[in-house]
Amino acid sequence: MYQIALNADVGEAAGNDHLIMPYISWCNIACGAHAGDEKVIEKTIALAKKYQVKIGAHPSYPDRENFGRMTMKLSHEDLVESITSQLVLVKQKVEEAGEILHHIKPHGALYNDAMKNESIANAILESVKNVAKSSVLIVPYGSAISYVCKGEIALKYEAFADRNYNTDLSLVSRKLENGVLEDKIEIFEQVKRMIFEKKIRTITGEKFSVLCDTICVHGDHPESPSIIKFLYQELKRLNVIFL
Repeated sequence: MYQIALNADVGEAAGNDHLIMPYISWCNIACGAHAGDEKVIEKTIALAKKYQVKIGAHPSYPDRENFGRMTMKLSHEDLVESITSQLVLVKQKVEEAGEILHHIKPHGALYNDAMKNESIANAILESVKNVAKSSVLIVPYGSAISYVCKGEIALKYEAFADRNYNTDLSLVSRKLENGVLEDKIEIFEQVKRMIFEKKIRTITGEKFSVLCDTICVHGDHPESPSIIKFLYQELKRLNVIFL
């Protein structure tokens, strides 16, 4: 029996959240730092409730200009304060709607930096413990943040459907032509490999073992609704159970 949770980043003003929600298990709502605001957060929570999607917070470096995709040099205290305030906002809105904050998933450069930088990972851990210690933290398998947080809070491992991987299992830069996967069949084959073989194939063709509880399709991609629907339908056809 194979199980997986499909997740997507939402509340980022991409205009397609309503097309994505019917096919995902978990959603990651932008906290206002890289995208979104209080009204968008409330609207996205309501949409998640409608489709019974588990709700998560998607904190970022405070950098709307670059959509949170550029590393920022912040002191430990300032980074903790920023992430904590973002989590407080979303958690408050979620609880006002009568729901619980199921998970937390860092966004963009913050996520990528925490893969290798223990200082960034510790700032995220401290922020989560400040606000939502009972929530699940979504992290990449084998990353610095997974080791820093193991035993401290519950973890779920994530892999990406629509991104290529380097040999160190970091994501290929979006600035490179092969950074983002576009073809639905290619994306499906990657996801199928992750679920059934527990392997990631890198851009060199090598395969590495990986654990993943959840697979992400980026919600801001213009084709994400059709990609997510296709993945959902094909995985269901293969009797994959959605968490």
